[in-house]
Amino acid sequence: MRIVILGAGPAGLYLAYLIRRRNPRADVRVIEQNPPDATFGFGVVFSERALEFLDADDPETHAAIRPHLIGWRDITIDHRGEKVRIDGVGFTAIGRLHLLQVLQVGIVPQYNQAVASVDDLGAADLVVGADGVNSLVRRTFEGEFGTTTQTMSNRFVWYGTRKPFDTLTQTFLETPEGHFNAHHYRYSGSMSTFIVEVDEETFFRVGFDAMDEERTRAKCEQVFAATLGGYPLVTNRSLWRQFPRIWNERWSHGRYVLVGDALRTAHFSIGSGSRLALEDVIALDRALEANGEDVPAALAAYEAARRPIVEKLYAAANASIDWYERFPEHMKLEPYEFALSYMRRSERVSLEELRRNSPRFIAGVEAARAKA
Repeated sequence: MRIVILGAGPAGLYLAYLIRRRNPRADVRVIEQNPPDATFGFGVVFSERALEFLDADDPETHAAIRPHLIGWRDITIDHRGEKVRIDGVGFTAIGRLHLLQVLQVGIVPQYNQAVASVDDLGAADLVVGADGVNSLVRRTFEGEFGTTTQTMSNRFVWYGTRKPFDTLTQTFLETPEGHFNAHHYRYSGSMSTFIVEVDEETFFRVGFDAMDEERTRAKCEQVFAATLGGYPLVTNRSLWRQFPRIWNERWSHGRYVLVGDALRTAHFSIGSGSRLALEDVIALDRALEANGEDVPAALAAYEAARRPIVEKLYAAANASIDWYERFPEHMKLEPYEFALSYMRRSERVSLEELRRNSPRFIAGVEAARAKA
């Protein structure tokens, strides 16, 4: 079987590795439009237990990733200058480039290969669209996949900084110019991710639409000066973006199949995008192994296995997106009530679960209510 994988992100690299591990002589090509050292964004965050599936299914890869992970147990919500600590919510993070290097085991992608048409991919029994949000495979067959895309109104821009943060922190600021939010967390001993998000009204009031990358960076440094504590922001194609909410009713068409962000997007606020992509390709590899040369049967089995799980996480991600789209409205709440709203934004976490897993936080909520 000849397999072409378009995209050398985590999903594409890991799928190629899994197929080659199972069959070292497999005819697998990975095609990537960017150079080998390119990575956009900085760190990748996982919930604390998100990589447990790797420990069970692929302990060697998990062992290779583990030394690069930075972990913490709490979330901090900074609102109106008050830092609310939410205990018992563990996360880990890794530099995206480190993750790609670990996953590129025995795989030599064809880098710097921009593909204009799926017809240019050559002969293949299976073409895997692991080519992200702007997937060529998905765009080519939108009607066949049943693609829907909704562009959100908030704007966000992805930076790094050398300031180390103790926890995954959400800093919310209200200024005369509007409302700002920063998602920031360490992903290595020397670097942190720092994502700035604004609502549409703030974006245009500040004039971000007329600023270049350097002026935007300087303005964001000014707004978050107290949070950054003198550390500069580091750019890497740090341009304003709007999050695309993508879904496909059908996951495959003929010899073409989608995985990862090409298939559906999960908002960065829930930290599940990379996890979903890796789990997608594990399921796809298992389906290929079980069904041999029968590609249609393998693709049907892949979708049947993954769809129920993905639909639940996608619903949670959408609820989180909707909360962020209205974050200036939520900022009217007092700090502890605001933090509680944040924790329950995905509609998957009950008050009883928080009481069990985050007792110090809930005690703080109750104390704040008693004072009100």
